[in-house]
Order: sequence, then structure tokens, then C-alpha cells
Amino acid sequence: MQQISCGTLVVNSARQLLLCHVTGTASWDIPKGLQDEGETPLQAARRELFEEAGLDFDAGRFEDLGEFTYRPNKQLHLFKVEVGDELCSLDHLRCTSFFPHQRTGEPTPEADGFRWASREELSSLCWPRMASRLLSMEW
Repeated sequence: MQQISCGTLVVNSARQLLLCHVTGTASWDIPKGLQDEGETPLQAARRELFEEAGLDFDAGRFEDLGEFTYRPNKQLHLFKVEVGDELCSLDHLRCTSFFPHQRTGEPTPEADGFRWASREELSSLCWPRMASRLLSMEW
């Protein structure tokens, strides 16, 4: 069964991407997640962006970048939102999507930090497969 993960490239005026720190790892990632049954890719991307960063943009602002091979059993459907200088501060961003902590079972946010990253920083911040995918694209 082919899974589809839907995500959003939030791009600022300096051409940097918004990244979320993946709790419990050393890696950063774009806001993304699996498409639920009955959801369109855009609905899934908007939901994931809201759950992982607290951002809610009008659907008309999302540019569909298409679907890409990501893993043998997973496709990646990406969108882009240009925010210009709207998000000068990331202090208000919050993750409201939780998973049970592997040791304690306590609800733990999927993302525990946010930052802007330049194209040059992606290889050292993101997992290799995601960095490669992002670096192969124009944004």
C-alpha cells in the first residue's frame, strides 16, 4: 500500500524554509504527515501545517508542487506558501500533535522547535533523504 505524506514548504523573503525540530532526534523537517482517508493532499498539508506549527493559511496561498518519490512505500506531495516577511518571529509557533513518549508514555509534541534554514544548511539539519529531495527542487 502506497502511503502519501503531504507537506508544505513555507518560504520567507530570504528564500529560507521553515523547519520543525523533530522531538527526540537531532533532525529538522518540514511540516508534513500522512494523508488521512478522505482528505485531499491540500487538506492534509494544511492540517499538518496547523498541527505541527500552528500555522493556518488560506487555501489559495498554497502552490501545488506535485508528488515525488520519497521512499519505496511512500510518496511525498508538496505545496509551497510564500510568507515574505510575515513570520519575522517564530516565537508564537506551537505543535499540537502529540505521540506517547517511548519511555514514559507521556504525551510528547512531534515538534519541539522552529527555525528558518537556508538551502546550504539543509544537508546538515535534515535527514539525508529529505535534504536531497528539497535540494533537488526550486523554491
